[in-house]
Amino acid sequence: MRGLPEARHGSSRQGFRRDRLRVFLSAGEPSGDHHAAALLQAIRQLRPEAEFVGLGGPQLAAAGCTLVADLTSLAVMWFLRVILNIHRFVDLARRAERSFLDDRPDVLVMVDFPGFHWWLAWRARRHGIPVVFYCPPQIWAWASWRSRKMRRLVDLVLAALPFEQDWFAARGIRSSLVGHPFFDELVARHEAAVDTTGQRADETGPLVLILPGSRGQEIEANLGTLLSAAERVRARCPHAQPVIGALHARHAARIQQELDQRGLSIPIETGKTRALIGKATAALAVSGSVSLELLAAHVPTVIVYRVSGFAYVVQTWFRHARFITLVNLLAVDEPIGKARGQWLPPRQVSPADPEAVYPEYLCVQDPAEQMAVHVSGWLEHEAERQAVVRRLERVAATVSQGGSADRAAAAVIEIAEQPLSLPHPRLTAGNEQAA
Repeated sequence: MRGLPEARHGSSRQGFRRDRLRVFLSAGEPSGDHHAAALLQAIRQLRPEAEFVGLGGPQLAAAGCTLVADLTSLAVMWFLRVILNIHRFVDLARRAERSFLDDRPDVLVMVDFPGFHWWLAWRARRHGIPVVFYCPPQIWAWASWRSRKMRRLVDLVLAALPFEQDWFAARGIRSSLVGHPFFDELVARHEAAVDTTGQRADETGPLVLILPGSRGQEIEANLGTLLSAAERVRARCPHAQPVIGALHARHAARIQQELDQRGLSIPIETGKTRALIGKATAALAVSGSVSLELLAAHVPTVIVYRVSGFAYVVQTWFRHARFITLVNLLAVDEPIGKARGQWLPPRQVSPADPEAVYPEYLCVQDPAEQMAVHVSGWLEHEAERQAVVRRLERVAATVSQGGSADRAAAAVIEIAEQPLSLPHPRLTAGNEQAA
């Protein structure tokens, strides 16, 4: 895989349109809120006079962005939940458009959260506001037909991963490879350094980290499987020390409730995921961007994501990615292929793909036993674990580079300083079905 371009630390003022830069930022997930805040700080390093307004969460607000509303409170998944909240999304889109009209921003920067952001991009484009997508949605995995929408509504995509940059470019979408923002802090603070013995200073056995996800829905769907797998690991390897990493106190309370119901005693650490990752020997995790943090720390991990039978069948008709885990996609030569639709869900848990560096289970049935076998094998046979670690080191060397926010900031400023855009002629009339 090719390397990332060097982060640029300057920007030409040619074509600058007014005495201060105004950036509208929008992030709808806790992780996106974090990345947007880091981008804001990087832009401010280049343009100290810049003003920031937008939709986001507490981290974006703390970084100095004036919030129109807290969009992270509406981080929902699956179609039905979106429909139930549609009126709230429409209201937020209208409030954002009013902000566009009251004090026109020089650029709109969106971070992930595609469903709502298509609406927002449509509104910005019809007012001639340049649109940038940072941490773009994974349309290469689930919705390749949306490439036409991306090409029509977005001026620049800041790609996080090499293969997605190639995918966007092949479809005529203007894009630039900036790298994944998860690695910025990890590289800057040397948090990717790992103790390959997998021992904690305060424990006698290897730490097995349990990561149940950052959304309530993910916890509800997968926590039981993770706990069952951890119990099986502890039965096979009594010296193992399982620990659960919770995002915040609300999640920790729900996890503790489940532990009490099962009569289990597993410590819960709240808000310490990165520190725990640096000490872990192995992990059991719900699929998500946390896999990149586990990659950077070279932690062998088993991934799970349980869905209903209906959801499983639906995703087979739309998913073009070979794996659901980013680390696995980065580890193979051909990560994207054709969807392979099925009419019925499988009757049992399918074996993990042997080419996956992280064994993963997107499934309907409970894969706790299969997950426990992988982790127990790593704990009982250090040579097996080290083989996975070495493979992770090779993958990480190609992608875990810092500077994503700096490169993204330079690209955003360059777009913002271009001559004023005219309203998009195809988007100034008609209804929002175009978006």
